[in-house]
Amino acid sequence: MAPEATPEPSPDHYFTAQPASAEERRELTVRLAGREVTVEVASGIFSPGRLDLGTQVLLRSVPDLPPVTPGPDGAAHLLDLGCGWGPVALTMALESPAATVWAVDVNERALDLVRRNAARLGIENVRAVRPEDVPGDVRFAAIWSNPPIRVGKDVLHDMLLHWLPRLEPGTEAYLVVQRNLGADSLMAWLNEHLDDDLTVSKLASAKGFRVLEVTRAG
Repeated sequence: MAPEATPEPSPDHYFTAQPASAEERRELTVRLAGREVTVEVASGIFSPGRLDLGTQVLLRSVPDLPPVTPGPDGAAHLLDLGCGWGPVALTMALESPAATVWAVDVNERALDLVRRNAARLGIENVRAVRPEDVPGDVRFAAIWSNPPIRVGKDVLHDMLLHWLPRLEPGTEAYLVVQRNLGADSLMAWLNEHLDDDLTVSKLASAKGFRVLEVTRAG
């Protein structure tokens, strides 16, 4: 079967804090963390009508989250970078309820949906925030991300160079990237530009997507 085509983004897709499109909300039933859940989605965000194929590949490919070990601040932190309506962050929170899960996006409508969906599912350990609202001293025990490739290389590179070095020693990040949108070249670029204690390799490949594993030495 041919890989699922990635729809073109709407004009305000990824790029604006307040989407210009009308907010058309509806419910969606999806399977997250091994259970069927009903969530709320809306127009003007990434993949408003379904659990997109790239995120499906990511969630099927990543290993179990590491055991939660509180950091110096007494908490363990996980990151979903580019959270959309929240499938990755909600999965992390369901699988690791003792951790604080940071769901990060620039889109205020997406962040509102993550908060609503967490409340709907009785999840209390998700913080849906803009990037600048994550304290600078927070380090992450895991990062899972379907990053916004279409923001352009410069913005994407800056984003990844900001967040990936915030992995704790001995931990991993996982990024899903469509093969024909530059997954292999991104892997090579990251290996060239990240610090020496961060290495990037291909974990999995399915449905036209690559899952990249970023490992920080212990």
